Parts: sequence; C-alpha cells; structure tokens
Amino acid sequence: MAKIENTARKLVLQEGSTTLTLDKDAGKAALQRKVLLWTKKPVEFPLADIDDIAVKSNKDGASGATVYHSVLHRRTGETVVLTSGEASEAEETVKELRGFVGL
Repeated sequence: MAKIENTARKLVLQEGSTTLTLDKDAGKAALQRKVLLWTKKPVEFPLADIDDIAVKSNKDGASGATVYHSVLHRRTGETVVLTSGEASEAEETVKELRGFVGL
C-alpha cells in the first residue's frame, strides 16, 4: 500500500522504489525512481502537465489475477504507473491525488 503524506501545499506519495512529489508552491511534480541499488535522475514537470490520474487494471498472465494500478497521465502522452495492488487501494490513491491536483 502506498504511503501518502498530504498537506495543503504539498503531497508526497511513496510506494516501493517510486516517490512522487506534487508541490503547489513550486507548481511542479517530481518523480523519483530507484532501479536495484541505483537512483535514477528525477523527472520534473509542471503540475499543469498532468491531464488525468486514473485506475487501470490488467490480468496477470501466470496467475490470472487482476492487478489494479494507479496511473498518472501527462499531456505529453506519457503514462506513469504509481502503485499496484487491490482495487480499493488504487481507487483511494487516485481519489487523494486527483483531489490535490484538482481533477
């Protein structure tokens, strides 16, 4: 389950090796990821570049179980998976992120 720290001006989501920071004062979002032991360079973009945050699902090929993801869509066409888990967890994460961004 994702850990979300939310204040009036800043939201930080952490799950696994992904950290998403939404900062209203700076008007920016920063996405930080780790791969194995290496931290990748953060990707920064304007909050206005976020055009949707939604729940997506797909079936696991091996087990046949449905996995739910909270995903962030950017105006550039890029889609970023933020969390994976149960439907209710993904929906709650999306609800909180959408509320913060104003979608």
